[in-house]
Amino acid sequence: MRARLLALVLLLLLAGCSSGGTRDDGRITLRFQSLAWQEESVEANKALVKEWNATHPDVRVEYVQGTWDSVHDQLLTAFEGGEAPDIIHDASDDLADFAYGGYLADLTDLLPARLKSDIPQRSWATTTFGDGVYGVPFLQEPRVLIANAKWLRQSGVRIPTPEKPWSWAEFRRITEHLSGQGKYGIAWPLKEPVSATLNLSLSAGGQLFHRGADGKVTVRFQAADQVVPRTIHEQVGTDRSASPTTLGSGGSDTLPGFFGGRYAMVPLGFSYRQQIVQQAPKGFDWQVLPAPAGAGGLTQGVSPQTLSVAEDCPHKKEAAAFIDFLLRPPNMVRLAIGDWMLPTGTRALGDPALRTSEHGWATGTALAGHLRPAPAQTVRGYPEWKDKVATPALQEYYSGAIGLGELRERLEEDGNLVLARYQR
Repeated sequence: MRARLLALVLLLLLAGCSSGGTRDDGRITLRFQSLAWQEESVEANKALVKEWNATHPDVRVEYVQGTWDSVHDQLLTAFEGGEAPDIIHDASDDLADFAYGGYLADLTDLLPARLKSDIPQRSWATTTFGDGVYGVPFLQEPRVLIANAKWLRQSGVRIPTPEKPWSWAEFRRITEHLSGQGKYGIAWPLKEPVSATLNLSLSAGGQLFHRGADGKVTVRFQAADQVVPRTIHEQVGTDRSASPTTLGSGGSDTLPGFFGGRYAMVPLGFSYRQQIVQQAPKGFDWQVLPAPAGAGGLTQGVSPQTLSVAEDCPHKKEAAAFIDFLLRPPNMVRLAIGDWMLPTGTRALGDPALRTSEHGWATGTALAGHLRPAPAQTVRGYPEWKDKVATPALQEYYSGAIGLGELRERLEEDGNLVLARYQR
């Protein structure tokens, strides 16, 4: 009997430590699940939680370490089991099903005017579903070209800037010029090809997803949507200017070859600069260049990192107050530097620490005004469309297994069948 009582007490204590709520002493406890993974980012998040707790004795925040791996499934299980964290770190392209499913709180009336006005409307559009706002977009990451600066200088090619970027046609000519003798002008890491293709296609005027007057979304793979995938396909199969072996690789997998002089450039997310700083050989000269521009200029799609509040959270007002604290301009700068990404906040973007030329920060901030919601941002059923239709179709197209016509057929016909199930 005594052993049973002891086990019950331990169970209750563990439950009290793992779930938010109000304790017997009246103090509120909120769980904040962070997906920060880089050492600097984890330290910044934990430090801010500690600072909050030091100044808010009646509302304690517990830091919970999450992971980006399978976060959608993990959160879905937590929501359905009534065990979701109170404050949720995620990405905006993962929120649609949770928002429409009633798992996230509408923050429209909970957020202060300061935060609403500091973050541009184009960023708020990534977390707005119907008439509600279900997350605060706070970090964003453009795709850039990481280039071997010495290689480019010696080749004599024109170096692009945000003011005068390469066109997609010029980019293709330059990568061909840089190639030869077993070396490639570009290495496309396209293990996850969908977001890279769709987001960069905005620069060429692509849209892919079209919402009708009835609110339903259909896929139309039109000429503007084809510019980027066709460029990549021709670099690999026609020009031999893109390495075919990296198509199934992740971004980190290309870095050894990049450092070893096998590729002149690698298109990567802005945060990869941290890995380059840490891993590049001593004296390796690299620089950050803007991605090519087309009919849409430097526009590209992003899915910002977000902070949301669970609908089941009993203390939504206090959770929103913590988010406001976490995203005050100086704190947003700390989070951005920790993650090597760009803040969404206008005041934070103006901080001198993010305007320096060192490690390409200035190039990134120059691109911030061109970032728009990713094409699939509010499309219900996008995760299934991406995994079951778009990813295998694009992988086969880039490898040369299928042509442009079949790619279009699969994205449109197969894709619309998938999306239709979510729009009945």
